[in-house]
Amino acid sequence: MQSRMNEALQYIEENLDVEIDEKEIEKITGTSIYHFRRMFSFLAGMTLTAYIRNRKLSNAMFDLLRDDVNVTDTAFKYGYNSVDGFSRAFREWAGFNPSEVKNQQKKRLKAFPKLTFQLTIQGGAEMNYRIVEKEAFKIIGISKKVPMQFEGVNPEIEKLANSITNQQKEKMHQYANIEPKQVINASYNYDEGSRLREGKEVHEKGYLEHMIGVLTDEEGPFEGLDVLEVPNHIWVLFSSQGPFPETMQQTWAKIASEWLPSSDYQLVDAPGISFVEDYSDLENVYSEIWMAVQKKG
Repeated sequence: MQSRMNEALQYIEENLDVEIDEKEIEKITGTSIYHFRRMFSFLAGMTLTAYIRNRKLSNAMFDLLRDDVNVTDTAFKYGYNSVDGFSRAFREWAGFNPSEVKNQQKKRLKAFPKLTFQLTIQGGAEMNYRIVEKEAFKIIGISKKVPMQFEGVNPEIEKLANSITNQQKEKMHQYANIEPKQVINASYNYDEGSRLREGKEVHEKGYLEHMIGVLTDEEGPFEGLDVLEVPNHIWVLFSSQGPFPETMQQTWAKIASEWLPSSDYQLVDAPGISFVEDYSDLENVYSEIWMAVQKKG
């Protein structure tokens, strides 16, 4: 899996000045583009879109050092629809305008090197998991679109948790009839952020939808709560116990760097679910991470 992911990165590297063909990435890796994007984010700590954008801007920096290269040609070479859009993205990334590159070369040029994955499967480290097939269910709760954050506590998710009223909590618990029958966190609808608006390239942080809620197969009504329909899937349920949040974060890292690369499964487009059983003793917290998967190929 490591070699295939690096082959995909090399393909991206060789095609930074043209549109990246997601079907080609799927062919190289033998997995879906969704799986590749999610794996990339887990391992790199950034979205694939952000990585490609940074590599383009880094290459553009070195192109603009040449006397025979101008800003307009560079903007269109790397897929921008306007010089303004390119200049704005470049300025946000580098801290100065692309027209100022030649004047900066003895001061503060910036580079973003090509990434290479080096995955090491650690022997002797147990991972507790079980694979189950679950019928369709609903997640009901309160949801919000939040920025993707790869380290630390996401303050927007904290705000979401604090916004839930006692009435909403009571209604959630009233309908929670599927294990774990307690409050869970679910992340879904990953949006890596780069898009066009009115003919101009707009670069945004990646976002996702996050819901704090419970699992149910009831029909409702669910007034005052958001509802997410989840079809039947095969799920891998990873469990861990120890100091919080370190143990749970280590489990996430091991899933991405060890379990998924060595398994016969790939991620499917479904919510990632997690929950913590009890916070009363932070040195011995039980937690679970649920990921929906399918067989590769």
